[in-house]
This record gives sequence, structure tokens and C-alpha cells, in this order.
Amino acid sequence: MSIQDAATSPDEQSPEVVTIEGVSKRFIIRKDNSLKERVVTFGRRGRTHREVFDSLHDVSFSIRAGTTVGLMGPNGSGKSTLLKLIGGIIEPSSGKIARRGRLAALLELGAGFHPDLSGRDNVYLNASILGLSREETDARFDDIVAFSEIADFIDTQVKFYSSGMYVRLAFAVAIHTDPDILLVDEVLAVGDEAFQRKCLDKIREFQREGRTIILVSHSASQVMEVCDEGVVLSAGEVVFIGPVDEAAKVHREVLEGKRRDAIAEEAVEVEDMKPEITAITLRTASGETTVAPGEALTIEIHVNHKQSVAKWNTGFSIDTPHGQQVFGTGSRRLSEPHEATPAGPRTITYVLPTLGLAGGQYFVNAEVADENGTQQAVLWQGATFAVPFDPRQTGTLYAQAQVSLS
Repeated sequence: MSIQDAATSPDEQSPEVVTIEGVSKRFIIRKDNSLKERVVTFGRRGRTHREVFDSLHDVSFSIRAGTTVGLMGPNGSGKSTLLKLIGGIIEPSSGKIARRGRLAALLELGAGFHPDLSGRDNVYLNASILGLSREETDARFDDIVAFSEIADFIDTQVKFYSSGMYVRLAFAVAIHTDPDILLVDEVLAVGDEAFQRKCLDKIREFQREGRTIILVSHSASQVMEVCDEGVVLSAGEVVFIGPVDEAAKVHREVLEGKRRDAIAEEAVEVEDMKPEITAITLRTASGETTVAPGEALTIEIHVNHKQSVAKWNTGFSIDTPHGQQVFGTGSRRLSEPHEATPAGPRTITYVLPTLGLAGGQYFVNAEVADENGTQQAVLWQGATFAVPFDPRQTGTLYAQAQVSLS
């Protein structure tokens, strides 16, 4: 399967710059950690303490030039392993990977840096690893330092750098090697907000120039903001390849499945008489889980009471993928508690006539409380919806803005 840039719609015949065919990666994990354990087990066939871990299983897809691809998935799904394989840092156990063009990789914090060398020396060292000659590095050195914003510390040993300084310098070197393919693994999460925005602006510049970018991030909102296409991994296998908004939904479904499985494993089967939230249903004008800014959103909370109750309350909140609450309310806050109800299922409906959220993915949580507001049941991330991005604004608030000159 080939990933094609849906955002800029380049020529269908644009070349494939990365081709992955039947790639699997197996790691051998040794359990005899100490030297004594290794000496004791040395030569004892079948008695070495080792485990086999299959990080990737038969992964196949290709990426065309000019595409920005986000690799998504829970921890341990194989994202970083796949990125290292694409970068040639490690070799696959089976299958093959073909690459075209100059490649620059930001795979680990400070990778390619020597802690006892200064920032200046590490610029030349890292640039040479990425394929630049000394003359090319000389010509770009001032731009690299200016972009990193650490000129005052460029002659300091990098072992004294903060994590943010590491990232600034590593990213600055990588983007100034004039790469055809840029690999980025979570490092943008380390810098401060201003530098993250600066890096994202540079990535967008690369996109306009038709370069290929492969990004690993746990932030679904960041992937949706930057990428055209998404690849979702779970347990070392590709479960989805396609448009980034659909990939974000599949990624959330994978995470939610893991969360529910973990809860089920830990749950103690004790029957009680507390109410249960069985589901959260969203209703939109289009009938889909996409809500345009300014449209109405109806939230239905389905509750099952195991016994009759007197006055009781419900509430809901809307979160970003980072867990930041953007809105929340409930019957108690609205001074409209629910009246007495018999045992059985009930549905509580909340209506937001005009949804003022900007582009991104959002999750809906719900709770049931007694008359005094004491929580009795909660359902986290029981539903999800997306708001299309508007290129005219940033942030989580949607607003109509006008500009004039006088």
C-alpha cells in the first residue's frame, strides 16, 4: 500500500522514497544481567535466560515523495523501532527497506552527540554523520547556531546542556543538512512552546518545498495538525493506513481498547447497587462524529440504575488529547437535578446549540452523582468527535475574527 499526500495532491506518479516490504524485527532480551549469571550460564545449552520479543510483524507499505506521515500507536506498538529501521539505525530481522534521497533523523535525544565535546564540535560531528562535508558545515554553521538559540553555550560541553538545549541543537543540525526525508521521533515534545512552534513552522516550510517527513508522536493533535496521512500500529502490526483524521480515530480506539482491557483485568467482580454509565452517544447535524465550528452537538448519557433513587445528578466534560478540559457542566451546576427514578435504564440529554471549539480531536467524559454531588459512577473518554481545522486560526477556541486598517 502506498501513502499519497492527500493535502497537496501531487502527481500520482511522484516517486516512492521509502518502501517497506514484509519487515519484521525481533529482539533477544537477556535475563542474566550480571557478569556472574552470564559466567554460570555460559555453555549450558538451553539454559541461558533469554526471551524473544517481536517488535514488528510483517509490516508493508510505501511512502511517496512530498508526503508527511504520522506513525501512531500505544507504547510498545513498534513506532520508534520502525522509524529506526527506516533510518537505517538498525536492520530488520526479515523483509527489506528501500530509501531514496538524503535522510536526516532525530530519533533520540542527543543521538550522535558526544557528551565531552562542545556544542560547536558536536555540530560538525553530527553534520558529518548526516552526510555534510566540513566545508558545507562551515557555510551553514551560523544558521544552525542562530536557529538553535544557544549561541552563548555553543562552546560548552553538551553534557552540561539541558534536554531542551539538546533538542534545539540536534534539530537545527538536522534541518540544515538539506534532507529529502526527515525522521522525527517525539523530540519536539521536549522543547518549550515557542521552540516547538518554530520547529513546526520549519516542518511546514519543508512541506511546501515537497520534502518527505515521517513523524512519531503520542500527541494526536500534533499529528493531525502537521501530517497528511497516518499509520497506526498496534502490537507490532499495521492496523490502519490512510487520512490522518481517520488515523487519529483508530489510534484513540486502540488506546481505549487497551484501557478497557486493563480495567477488565483489574476489576473485582463485586455486585453493588451503584448506577452504571453504559454509554455516551453523540448526535450531530451530519450524523457523523465530525462537528463543524458553530454547529450544535447533542450528548446523551445512558445510565442504568440498579435500584430506585431520589434526586440525582449527571455531568459531562470535554477534553483535548492532552487531557486539558475545554468545557464541563452538569445538572447540579445548572441547578436542574434529576427527579426520582425507578430502577432501570435512563437517558440524559445535554444540548450545546453552538459548539465554539476550534479544529482538533476531543473526548467526552460523563459522571453520575447523588443528590449532594458525590460521584457514584464515571466513564472516561466514552465518546470522541473531531472538529475540522480552520487554517485562519489556532488554539482550542473557535471565534469569528475580522481585521481592518484605519
